[in-house]
Amino acid sequence: MMRFLLLLLLGVTAPLAMAQTPKPDTSRLEVSVNRVEVDGQHMYELDASGVVAAPLPRVWRILTNYERMTEFVPDLESCKVLSRNGNEVMIEQFGVARLLFMTRAIHLIVRATEQPMSAIDIALVSGDMKHYEARWELIPVPETGGTKVVYKGRMMPNFYVPSLFGSKMIRSDVEHMMRAVLTRLDRREDRQPSVNSILIPPATTPAPAR
Repeated sequence: MMRFLLLLLLGVTAPLAMAQTPKPDTSRLEVSVNRVEVDGQHMYELDASGVVAAPLPRVWRILTNYERMTEFVPDLESCKVLSRNGNEVMIEQFGVARLLFMTRAIHLIVRATEQPMSAIDIALVSGDMKHYEARWELIPVPETGGTKVVYKGRMMPNFYVPSLFGSKMIRSDVEHMMRAVLTRLDRREDRQPSVNSILIPPATTPAPAR
């Protein structure tokens, strides 16, 4: 439905070899979505967390590589960094929200406030949402050298979402998003030299005749 909204401010690096991709421990994935009332308005409260083997610096690098999001987020068509001022980043995004049999174009401008190696706070500046706020928290796991990734937020679309099924649909998207995030964070970079580079020595320039 709105996966790209839930994946705001997630970045990725260049595509990597699928053979190098370990499966994350999805048994440790926890997701909850509740419809709540805030100041007389109904919002969806999102809460999800999971653990990856990737160390904290790598997780931070991937999650703040904003302009590579289109390589990773299914319904995101473009993501552009408009400006950066210290730890604040203004980002413009175009994407698609899918609700049952309907498709709606979404345009958002958000502000990301970075707390290096710790958290990313997201606030809606303008666009096709009545309300959107989120926070990504990164917690090192000393026992394994991995990282716990926590996502929390509140959102209120400016288009109709059935109250009876809304929480279930959004929960399904949050779970799908978190599984994709965990998989991406645990993907190993393919830094091994190619077979040709091992078997074929580099060309050398003959020494000039004396």
